[in-house]
Amino acid sequence: MPYAKAADGSRIAYQTGGAGSPLLLLGGQANNRHWWDGIREDFHTVHRTVTLDYRGTGDSDKPDIPYSTIGFAEDAIAVLDDLGIEEAAVYGTSMGGRVAQWLAARFPDRVRTLVLGCTSPGGRHAVERSAQVRQSLVQPDPVAVRQALLELMYTPDYSATAPGPFNTLGDPSMPAYAKRRHLHASNKHDAWDALPDIGVPTLVVHGTEDLFNPAANAPLLAERIPGARLHLIPGARHAYFDEFRSTASPLVLDFLNAS
Repeated sequence: MPYAKAADGSRIAYQTGGAGSPLLLLGGQANNRHWWDGIREDFHTVHRTVTLDYRGTGDSDKPDIPYSTIGFAEDAIAVLDDLGIEEAAVYGTSMGGRVAQWLAARFPDRVRTLVLGCTSPGGRHAVERSAQVRQSLVQPDPVAVRQALLELMYTPDYSATAPGPFNTLGDPSMPAYAKRRHLHASNKHDAWDALPDIGVPTLVVHGTEDLFNPAANAPLLAERIPGARLHLIPGARHAYFDEFRSTASPLVLDFLNAS
């Protein structure tokens, strides 16, 4: 397993696959590289994909220090540096979309094109999930929490018939403190003032039935980022890229190849 060294000395594990122009894939909060299992291959005909285990997850170091979406972006730059990649397309989903916002805004020379999936600008301008959704995720019964998360990610028909495993439900190997650090990092994200600084071609994608990160955030991002395109996938929940892979992957590929 290759590692990049972050600015604070933490080791960030990363993975590559395919061949072609580089595409950095950034997954969701408290998840590792497996978020992209079964999907990254869709891009390998024209892209060399790069994934990473966020600090606190997978094979990366897990320091018990404050995390932030800006810090995760800096870790991603360390990975690109270690690979000798000067510029990459970036596709971030959920918290990974928040990290991707900082990459494009703060490191514009490193990002060629940008796709933001099922994410939000954060801060007071974002549309927050409902109290009912929040309560469903803090129940004392872990089985009930997993079921609630599954329902937020996928439609009932899909979750009932898909063979699994479901790779978007969190990294089970994470220590509890790292989960809290990830939650705090995502909750504190606020890139609203930086979004107009994003100057690369940008596509915003969201499922219309996403309650985990409400779909109303998608037009906020698209209107705030100059020239951004918006595409809503009817009927999709938070894990649109997985359940609606046959729609989402070609959509993203077409955008990346045309930009």
